[in-house]
Amino acid sequence: MSKIVLTAASRVGCVRSNNEDMALAFDKQVRSDAYQTEFETDNNYQFVIAIADGMGGHRAGEVASELVLSNLHFYVNDLPRGLSSGEVIEYMMEWLQSVNNMVNSHGSADPTMRDMGTTLVGILYYNQHYFWFNCGDSRLYRLREGHLLQLTTDHSLNTLTGQTKHSNVITNCIGAGSKNLFLDIIEMTEDFLPGDTYLLCSDGLNDMVPDMTIEHLLGEGASANRLCEAAIEAGGYDNVSAIVFKVH
Repeated sequence: MSKIVLTAASRVGCVRSNNEDMALAFDKQVRSDAYQTEFETDNNYQFVIAIADGMGGHRAGEVASELVLSNLHFYVNDLPRGLSSGEVIEYMMEWLQSVNNMVNSHGSADPTMRDMGTTLVGILYYNQHYFWFNCGDSRLYRLREGHLLQLTTDHSLNTLTGQTKHSNVITNCIGAGSKNLFLDIIEMTEDFLPGDTYLLCSDGLNDMVPDMTIEHLLGEGASANRLCEAAIEAGGYDNVSAIVFKVH
């Protein structure tokens, strides 16, 4: 049995007028708010924790991120019992295509939401098995014995070219007219250890706060809201969202 202590926060930042990010913190959607909870894995057969960073004009990005997280929450809760790890991954791949079609359909039906889309990063728990997944450039980090490690790979031009001049140009997302999108999904059950701290975040955090500073703050026990505040103190050029949870 593991106990998960979780904090989540999503903030608009200093420049944007609306918040297109959203966090799914176990049983609650969080936007422009902070939240804290704790729960035991033995009391839950399946759950998901995730962050979506929306994009698109006229508030369409915030619609896309909410659509995806709402759909993801219900989909994971409705997964049938008794699936193998491979079948869980297959179900998630099917979900990705379905939710991508849904977001694209909404964008086509309403001109104000044309080309809306969102990134997605999260952790899925299913019958004592853990998986992480990623579509876009939102990130998952792990702090273990004081050392920070980025587990996900950014789906961005920066990653493809090895340069930094393409800031915020992503190569994979849900919606935005995408047809050839993909999901990185990895089972991490055997490497999910008590004492680890995990951080999910939108690029509004890691673009503003260096990994070394994130490592230091997490080592001090910083909450998700404290990490968002650090990004805002550094300029807050984008919306910023984070989920921090520790395994006991």
